[in-house]
Amino acid sequence: MGTTQPIREKKELRIFMNYYKDVQPHPRNHALIVLGLHTALRISDILLLKWKDVYDFPQKMFHKHIFIQEKKTGKPTVIALNSHAESALATFMETRNVSPNDYIFTKSTDYSKPLHRSQAYRIVCHAAENALHLEHISCHSLRKTFGYHAWKQGTPPALLM
Repeated sequence: MGTTQPIREKKELRIFMNYYKDVQPHPRNHALIVLGLHTALRISDILLLKWKDVYDFPQKMFHKHIFIQEKKTGKPTVIALNSHAESALATFMETRNVSPNDYIFTKSTDYSKPLHRSQAYRIVCHAAENALHLEHISCHSLRKTFGYHAWKQGTPPALLM
């Protein structure tokens, strides 16, 4: 089993993050990668997000924070939703007719079921291989990349944990 790595170079990170926006346009895949990179959520938590978790339908605006119960630890967590994630989600939302209880990331063939983690893995690996020619990138690399860059900008490791 190989070890997964963060994307350390900012230039490479931008290329990777925008692969499904610029090179092979796919709003769902772009939003998945951007949300993973900007929230540091585990892929299992990202795939279970519903539109009501990120968007206030009566107010017609995105929430500033995501309130979830982590699948792995069972802990309640509050995650800030920044402008990059909002923008990617808004672009994706425009391509779909969404309801509050719909999963955000669904199969292309069945909008009632969330994307499977193996498909999310293929999405991330495809972007990494084609945009950066990197092999040791996985869904967990999104989380590691967030931590790496936050640490490089001076965020204390204890806070990141």
